[in-house]
Amino acid sequence: MKSYRKELWFNTTQRREFINITTDVENCIDESGIKEGFVLVNAMHITASVFINDDESGLHHDYEVWLEKLAPEKPHSQYRHNGFEDNADAHMKRQIMGREVVCAITKGQLDFGPWERIFYGEFDGKRRKRVLVKIIGE
Repeated sequence: MKSYRKELWFNTTQRREFINITTDVENCIDESGIKEGFVLVNAMHITASVFINDDESGLHHDYEVWLEKLAPEKPHSQYRHNGFEDNADAHMKRQIMGREVVCAITKGQLDFGPWERIFYGEFDGKRRKRVLVKIIGE
């Protein structure tokens, strides 16, 4: 069995963004040479997430509105965590959207449904953060 590890780095221009990282993960699979196995993709920061869904702008807008209703950014004073930082909402949004995804690799490709894509979700951006890609297989 072989394994492969790579970190993908992001520095978003906005506090909250959704970035399609499917091609980055596919490039990692190609680099690994692994044809059959699994890929783990996880956010290495507690205010970011990795998830799978459709790459459709209306859906991304709906996520933004929905997440803001569930864990509004402001007023910052509503959260006990906010004192030194103002990102309690980002921690909660990450909890909802998830930390990681695990995907099957078959014949050197992501074994996906027709609309599935991998996204990096940033909820406290404007600074450098990373995503781990770990591939195990043969």
